[in-house]
Amino acid sequence: MADLQRFLALLTDWNGKMNLVGPASLPEFWNRHAWDSAQLLRLAPRALTWADLGAGAGFPGLVLAILRKGDPDFHVHLVESMAKRCRFLSEVVTDLGLPATVYNARAENLDLSVDIVTARACAPLHRLLGYARPYLTAGAQGLFLKGQDVVADMTEAARYWEYEADVVPSLSDPGGRIVRVKRLGRARKV
Repeated sequence: MADLQRFLALLTDWNGKMNLVGPASLPEFWNRHAWDSAQLLRLAPRALTWADLGAGAGFPGLVLAILRKGDPDFHVHLVESMAKRCRFLSEVVTDLGLPATVYNARAENLDLSVDIVTARACAPLHRLLGYARPYLTAGAQGLFLKGQDVVADMTEAARYWEYEADVVPSLSDPGGRIVRVKRLGRARKV
């Protein structure tokens, strides 16, 4: 809990300098951000390596690293293309001594071997599947936090990709959903 409190303090401080999360959502940190992120662990309790694409403010990646900090085999790869966000992520990782590595890169350009690839508020599913393709085709499972428009998002993604997925209700938000991608096939011609 102390590490999550420290993360909130760092997020609040940095959010005053750059827009990491909407200022109105900071008071809802515990449910909207921390619990929303933490719930992914129940879907993949044995997964040891995670890639958080578009890591931004560190949701879900930093929360997962905090919660599994004591496990020497656990590691989160925080992938973010914006350098200023990477500075924030790096400060939190260093300050809290987290089992995480920050990459200032585009997800599709990295060669990481992971069990789980995740993202939250990163992109529509059809684009997100493109970013996650190297991980998913190498055997990783996708856990993507989505909102209430998940059916339309998945329908649109099916125009671009052959994929197998199911939808898990969010425990933190009645309108939220988690898209669990089990298999990604080839891209479709649109």
